[in-house]
Parts: sequence; structure tokens; C-alpha cells
Amino acid sequence: MSHIVTVQDAVTAFADFMEPTAVELEAIEWEMPIVLADVGLLDAYIVLLDQVPAEVDERRLRRARHRALAARVALADRVAGAPRVVGGAA
Repeated sequence: MSHIVTVQDAVTAFADFMEPTAVELEAIEWEMPIVLADVGLLDAYIVLLDQVPAEVDERRLRRARHRALAARVALADRVAGAPRVVGGAA
């Protein structure tokens, strides 16, 4: 008879080594405005999936696109002015 054994110990044994570094967490924090703007853009697209867009919907989509682009530009500007960290997350 074969025994069923959990693999939790094998999976969680390396959990301490898999934690993000401070540099990676900072990179995530820098990219969070882009993620939130993209979520807003996706929300605007989802609303338009099953209906004919009205003028208000088109404005909402246009604003969401603008926010997503502005977040990317702000990050690019911020990265261009930031000092480079060797070995850090991009």
C-alpha cells in the first residue's frame, strides 16, 4: 500500500529564499500606478464588451487610456532621473 504524503514541507522549505528583495519590492511600488491605471483601462473595456458605446463610455475609455499612458510616462521620467542599482530588478 502506498502512503499519501503531503509535499508542503518540500514546497515551503525554500520559502525564505523566495521572498522578494527590497529592490524588487521598490520596483513593484514604482510600477503600481501603471498596474492600477491598466486595471482601470480594462474595466472601461469590459463595460463596452456587450453594448454600443455611448458618448459617456467613449469619454471614460479615453480618460482611462490617458491615465495609463500618463502613468507609463511618469515611470519613464522617474526611472530616467533615478540612480541605477546594480543587480536590482528592472
